[in-house]
Amino acid sequence: MGERLRKLGVRLAEARSTALFQLATELPAAVLARTLGIDITLAVKWQRAAAGGCAAYAAEVSQRRCTH
Repeated sequence: MGERLRKLGVRLAEARSTALFQLATELPAAVLARTLGIDITLAVKWQRAAAGGCAAYAAEVSQRRCTH
């Protein structure tokens, strides 16, 4: 499925980040962590980035390491 989406121009990493960002704006960090099975500190980081607006989110993204 991933290959088919790539052929259609869907950028999977960006789509995942966008989905997490949206969830972080709608759910408390504890619920986000429990639902996705992630550490609470990561859920809090996503929530802070979402609450901080575009500038905070851009800063967070710029500090990530590329894994591919």
